[in-house]
Amino acid sequence: MKIVEPKFPIGAVVKHRHFDFRGVVFDIDPEFSNTEEWYNSIPEDRRPKRDQPFYHLFAENPQSYYIAYVSEQNLVDDASNGPVDHPQIGEMFSTSGDGRYVMRQINA
Repeated sequence: MKIVEPKFPIGAVVKHRHFDFRGVVFDIDPEFSNTEEWYNSIPEDRRPKRDQPFYHLFAENPQSYYIAYVSEQNLVDDASNGPVDHPQIGEMFSTSGDGRYVMRQINA
């Protein structure tokens, strides 16, 4: 199995290539790791390849906040469009002076 280095790091701000949402990466699967039901719910002509990184996002669109699971092929960088307002971001990230999201240190 070929492992692909993810294009986007944890804390990256990305947007979906085809749908109106953006988010902050909070976890990465090296390849597809969701349910078959989820995978098969995607229309066949838009179904992504399984052997690529998949990203867990704190996502937002104009109507709501949610968690999204998106293939790398469907994401593009969106850091230049400002912060993401998802309410769970502050639990996991702080912001750096340059607008990036940085994982918070967990004190044991």
